[in-house]
Amino acid sequence: MVDAAAVRRLAAALPEMVDGSDDRRLVFEVGGKGFAWSFNERVHPKKPRVPRLDILAVRCAMEAKEMLIAAAPDRFFDDDHYKGFAAVLVRLDVVDEDELEGLLREAWRIRAPKALLKRLGM
Repeated sequence: MVDAAAVRRLAAALPEMVDGSDDRRLVFEVGGKGFAWSFNERVHPKKPRVPRLDILAVRCAMEAKEMLIAAAPDRFFDDDHYKGFAAVLVRLDVVDEDELEGLLREAWRIRAPKALLKRLGM
């Protein structure tokens, strides 16, 4: 189980990460591009979506998304809003912290500017 504080701690370890989170949602960026954020659920039709602190959307390759969902549907899932979008939805109450750390690291790498990756030797 991972809570919002642990997610923020894991994200904070990533170079040049910007934490735009507040008390209602988690938002993490690098180079002005989001790599992880709270899932916004459609609770009522025609009403604004509601952020959920217990589900995190994390950028990933489409192949990785499909693999994660197939291998562990209890931890990873998709919804209509994210179909075809390169991000997997993560249930924080059942994901392991080490697994989430790896997902965040890869999401950060996908979205980080090439100059930053080069400067870090990546």
